[in-house]
Amino acid sequence: MILGNQCTRPCGFCSVPKGHPEPVEQDEPERLAEAALRLGLKHVVITSVTRDDLSDGGAGHFKACILAVREKTGAAVEVLTPDFQGDLAAVETVMAANPEVFNHNIETVPRLYRRARGRAEYLRSLKVLRHAKECRPRSLTKSGLMVGLGETNDELLEVFADLREARCDMLTIGQYLTPTTNNIPVDRFVAPEEFDGLKAMAEKLGFAHVSSGPFVRSSYHAGDTVDALLEKARVSNHLGGPFPLVDQPRG
Repeated sequence: MILGNQCTRPCGFCSVPKGHPEPVEQDEPERLAEAALRLGLKHVVITSVTRDDLSDGGAGHFKACILAVREKTGAAVEVLTPDFQGDLAAVETVMAANPEVFNHNIETVPRLYRRARGRAEYLRSLKVLRHAKECRPRSLTKSGLMVGLGETNDELLEVFADLREARCDMLTIGQYLTPTTNNIPVDRFVAPEEFDGLKAMAEKLGFAHVSSGPFVRSSYHAGDTVDALLEKARVSNHLGGPFPLVDQPRG
């Protein structure tokens, strides 16, 4: 996680400290790249707190981190970004660094946004995902949902359809767990077989990959999933199929 540990958003599901963030550490990209190198990582997931205090929401810092990690390690890079307050120029800045995967979590259904996501906006998040794909169509886009907050399956299906309309390639679905007593309580624990049903519903809509289960999170088996999709893309392209291959794929 980059850009400090103080978030500017009061999301009801999250226990990351809220407050006034410290100034951006300009040497963080190089330190992050060095850590990835020492750990021998081949797939690096970079996420952050939300930094509404920054003019670009931290997009330039994301770009610097992507470039530093790639230059030092040759690893594939997946970013999990905030919504940048809907600033599409910020999305373009991140995509200019050519991440193999651009992830922005939709988190929950529109009806629950005010309670769960504070100042976030459902349509804004869809716009961010759509624009990321428009900027670099051969990169993979990804989003994630929590279940057990009080949503219905019909509402989830509508979100799945909206994500596909925004050309989202990958989806993760996992059980919401209350991090502290100050956060939103769990409405219910979803049975494993229900997760299987949600996966089937999403796959019918055309997602390239769906991970669905109680313990699934945004970065669940992230590297393995991308490797499998890249192999699928190579085969599809070799056979003349339509599946996109991300720019400059890395192992």
